[in-house]
Amino acid sequence: MDAHDEHHEHDHGHDHHAHDLDELGVAILTVSSSRRLEDDPAGDAIAAAIEGAGNEISVRELVGDDHDGIQNAVDRLVGRDDTDGVVTTGGTGVTPDDVTVEAVEPLFDKRLPGFGELFRTLSYEEIGTKVVGTRATAGIADGVAVFCLPGSENAVRLGIEEIILEELPHLAGLARRDEDEDEE
Repeated sequence: MDAHDEHHEHDHGHDHHAHDLDELGVAILTVSSSRRLEDDPAGDAIAAAIEGAGNEISVRELVGDDHDGIQNAVDRLVGRDDTDGVVTTGGTGVTPDDVTVEAVEPLFDKRLPGFGELFRTLSYEEIGTKVVGTRATAGIADGVAVFCLPGSENAVRLGIEEIILEELPHLAGLARRDEDEDEE
């Protein structure tokens, strides 16, 4: 290892995870015009994974496939004091009523393109080239990490278990770091 590698490995002496949040409040938003919360296997899978990891569900809602309804719901959810992350399911495909991405992306202060890239890479092993039809995306809106997942139960399990639960404590801590430091 040369000095250059060592410099990067130690991250300038800072603890890279110093701002990680220990307990998270996560809002779940199911986007569907045909489902109800009582019949929502994708939302159930997200909820089980969040609670199984020791986090809280701050709120769970369902909204129809409507651009303004989705945008208003996500905007309201990121504004909640008890919400460190928002996970949506549904509306990320290519049918005319798949408008989650168009509704949510304008709310992002920062985009997280690596999420969609990694999600599609991991999904490829399961669904092959069909990954080109998923527009899973993520970003930071009003200091809150927002992840938009497809509506299938397998897709949300992959996204929540393999990526979101691993990275949300870190992203949520960093996204709110300036707010926390202003309060000190």
